[in-house]
Amino acid sequence: MDAFWIILTGTLAGASCALIGSFLVLRKMSMLGDAISHAVLPGIVIAFLLTGSRSSIPMLLGAAGFGLLTAFLVETLHRKGRLQQDASIGVTFTWLFAIGVILISRYAGMVDLDQDCVLYGEIAYITFDMVSIAGVQVPSAVLTLAGIFLLNIIFVLVGYKELKITAFDPSLAVSLGISATFWHYALMGMVSLTTVGAFWSVGAILVVAMLIAPSVTAWLLTDRLHQMLIYGVLLSLVSAVGGYYLASFLDGSIAGAMAVVSGILFAFALFFSPTHGILSRRIRMRRMMGRAERGEEDLSSVQNI
Repeated sequence: MDAFWIILTGTLAGASCALIGSFLVLRKMSMLGDAISHAVLPGIVIAFLLTGSRSSIPMLLGAAGFGLLTAFLVETLHRKGRLQQDASIGVTFTWLFAIGVILISRYAGMVDLDQDCVLYGEIAYITFDMVSIAGVQVPSAVLTLAGIFLLNIIFVLVGYKELKITAFDPSLAVSLGISATFWHYALMGMVSLTTVGAFWSVGAILVVAMLIAPSVTAWLLTDRLHQMLIYGVLLSLVSAVGGYYLASFLDGSIAGAMAVVSGILFAFALFFSPTHGILSRRIRMRRMMGRAERGEEDLSSVQNI
């Protein structure tokens, strides 16, 4: 039964990340997910210091607030400070993360709230915190991630058109009366909620992997956004199942194995994707060269006549 809950938790975390991560990939902002996943640390600590509780709601709100702050600072440094986007991301998340580490070491050193717990998590321990639902014992992590997954689905369904247009052409969105700024920060808020919601169950390292790898893999497999979202969710399921059994075989970290499987799936898509794969492109290139050579031969034969 533990295996079922672990795989379900990994799937819910990965699927939630894939739905939101797809839009980060399309916006060429993949590393912003990494930045937010670290920069929300001071928000978690401040929420704990203000409330004295480690309950989910205050920490989710604190993390969401700092996620939005991260996105705002990155955009401000990029547009107003004229820094390159990668530089603005690097500067922002490193000093916010450092502030979080200092706050933990100074004010929360005697509490089970440390950077190792927040960053790495341990998906194998989710069955230690069970909740009774209609007489059935369910891990609280499953309930949290199921809620986040449902929230992400609603967010994508409600804002699908707006998210799609702002991702591909923000100028067109503005001309159509769609607020690109609103949907940008709405997306950043969902990224914040998703990342922190998975911290204590799967850890930020797996969250960062799932924000990027399934979405990029799906992008290599299709040119349609709705298919990309579906493929991302399915790839998250495969990563969770494959990662669990890989970890069991190697007797290693389950979360780490899930991230490894997601990377392996990406590598396969990178080489063998029928549309964007390296081998597929080479085969098409050779065919085009062959046709060009045959065309030159036909032309030379005509000239000889």
